[in-house]
Amino acid sequence: MSSSDQSYLCQIMLDLVHEAGKVALGLIDESSPDLKADASVITIADRSISALAHRVLDPLLATGEHFLVDEEDPLRGSMLHKGKLEHIPYLWAIDPIDATRAYANRMPHYGISLGLVKNGRPWMGAVLFPSLDELFYCDGKNAYFVRHPFTDKAIARPVVGSRQDISSVSVFICTDELLKEFVWDSPDCRVMIFSAAVCEFCWPAIGRGCGSLSRVYLWDMAGSWPIFEKAGLKMFSFRTGRPLDQLSVELFETGESPWRFRDFYILCRPEHFELLRARVRLQNKAAAPREEEL
Repeated sequence: MSSSDQSYLCQIMLDLVHEAGKVALGLIDESSPDLKADASVITIADRSISALAHRVLDPLLATGEHFLVDEEDPLRGSMLHKGKLEHIPYLWAIDPIDATRAYANRMPHYGISLGLVKNGRPWMGAVLFPSLDELFYCDGKNAYFVRHPFTDKAIARPVVGSRQDISSVSVFICTDELLKEFVWDSPDCRVMIFSAAVCEFCWPAIGRGCGSLSRVYLWDMAGSWPIFEKAGLKMFSFRTGRPLDQLSVELFETGESPWRFRDFYILCRPEHFELLRARVRLQNKAAAPREEEL
């Protein structure tokens, strides 16, 4: 079977997150959390799922048509160059445990995120919330939200998006970076901070919030990318207002933070972008949009 066969790759993706979910659930009570050099949390589950991903994807990586960007891979920075992004068609990006701090505290809003980018554009993705028993995935054509996934009780429904006005009922999801860089200034819509990219990018796709604001790494959003796009949502640069449609090396930081996006992004429906950006007041003026970029 070809390494570019759509159904074959989708099955690999789903099988991988299924197995990763079992690992996460099995280790959550004894996760042995530790701190990495950047003060972020890492657990046994992160390391175990990272190793699992490499074992499963190694046959594809060996073809030369695929490469893997893994948050826990110490060589991930070497993957960030034009040669790979422009000439290798399939990019896998995995966050073995997103919201590791929540996971280490046995909170349920963590997830496993796995994305497959094709020629620099979103194609397939899967985000599993093991403790919530929920799965979001895109098979390359359609996106689905599944309750009780991988069981005979599974209930799947298409992700098609929902139109909602910004009101006092609305929720805007942010990371705790909002408190460092911005002030939320809104007469109605309220902010919720989960510090979990899987929540920020997946939940608005099914109407759990009107959008989000964050600056993340590729692996934080790659699994969600094709899912929220099927719901009619886009990531817009806070600074320029441009939507994220295609990966390029220039979008990312290098050095100590490879694969981290340079800009903050607002995830929302296109018609809500200007409204939401107007409600974010900057503490750091350097991030403000310049007139020539608008």
